[in-house]
Amino acid sequence: MEITNRIPLLGEKFPSMTVKTTHGMIKLPDDYAGKWFVLFSHPGDFTPVCTTEFVAFAKKADEFKKLNAELIGLSVDQVFAHIKWIEWIEEKLGVKIPFPVIADELGTVAKTLGMIHEAKGSNTVRAVFIVDDKGILRLMMYYPQEVGRSIDEILRALKALQVSTQNGVALPENWPNNSLIGDKVIIPPAATEDLAKERLQKAKDGEIECFDWWFCYKKL
Repeated sequence: MEITNRIPLLGEKFPSMTVKTTHGMIKLPDDYAGKWFVLFSHPGDFTPVCTTEFVAFAKKADEFKKLNAELIGLSVDQVFAHIKWIEWIEEKLGVKIPFPVIADELGTVAKTLGMIHEAKGSNTVRAVFIVDDKGILRLMMYYPQEVGRSIDEILRALKALQVSTQNGVALPENWPNNSLIGDKVIIPPAATEDLAKERLQKAKDGEIECFDWWFCYKKL
């Protein structure tokens, strides 16, 4: 496994690593070439908050797949504990976990990705990494152990990243339900005087909408 001396940054290639999972050995990011993936860590198996998250991820798994994205879980527990916990979830809660879970017993992956925060203990915090179909890290989120994540927000962020990538636009707060412009998207600000004037003219012609030359938006 290739280990970096610092956590990867947004826009960089996801670190190359081979990991043991409940679905067998997986090489990241190579085995997901052409697909997006969402890697998320949890502090430990058989813990209440993590169980609620796993159930929520499982119930939304098809929505991630529709966006050409795969889910991957991780904790520092052994693969045997993962398997038993997954069996417990299916038996007691009636939910089948369809995604692989990385067994990071030595914490190597967690350290490489900055998931171990010493002030919060030796377990992983609730980290989320969204990696695109070219293996580039596009988003990172970190939550403490005591606060569960919103899977809807992770799904929303994935959709927003894909729309931004495909259309060369930016997305407003809480897109597609922004209080100012709804589901419209933001055109990158003009970088020259001529382009600023052109934007305002396009707004007058009804091609786009603008609050000002630096804040223009449109419907996709």
